[in-house]
Amino acid sequence: MVTEVFVRQLVSRVVAGMQTQSGESGPVEISGRHVHLSQAHVDALFGVGHQLTLERAISQPGQFLSRERVRLAGPKGILENVAVLGPVRRDTQAELSATDARQLGVNAPLRMSGDLREAADLVILAGDKVVHALGSAIIARNHIHMTPADAERFRVAHLEPVSVRVQGERSLVFENVPVRVDEKCKLAMHIDIDEANACLCGKDALGILLRRSAGFACNGPE
Repeated sequence: MVTEVFVRQLVSRVVAGMQTQSGESGPVEISGRHVHLSQAHVDALFGVGHQLTLERAISQPGQFLSRERVRLAGPKGILENVAVLGPVRRDTQAELSATDARQLGVNAPLRMSGDLREAADLVILAGDKVVHALGSAIIARNHIHMTPADAERFRVAHLEPVSVRVQGERSLVFENVPVRVDEKCKLAMHIDIDEANACLCGKDALGILLRRSAGFACNGPE
């Protein structure tokens, strides 16, 4: 039986310049395509004053999958039955995979959630209602949510880029993964469906936090 200790030792030998941070692992969650809507766009799509209806809570505290669904349209295609996550946000944001963006025909940039610089335009539909969501589509950058206590345990700082080995049938090391530290969160790394398929990991995947050796320079989150 391959133990976690053995995996960590193997990573240390094979991945040049890396070492484990804390000897601990954390959950890896696969984030499918979804949208966050502003209240103005909720009103336009579902009726003035409409409130998103909770279907089930998701892992990050205070966030939920709603019963509402939308379609996303771009120059080359349409994505059906796209999840809407609540609560509402100030700005509408569609978080896509690179495959999704190609299917829609939009040039969505790789960005952290909430960073809509140069985001692509989309059309969002619900029934016969349509909104033009200008500057809303991004390819969601992988990241790790941590509480301050988690960050202390893993010895990392807010927005510090780290490397993570995600275990799967063809395990991969993801580099320059930013850490997002917030008291109102739950420990988890988020990757998109393309990344999950690349390493063939399932819903119970684990990630081992790695760190480049001293002197390695890497870019922080955009």
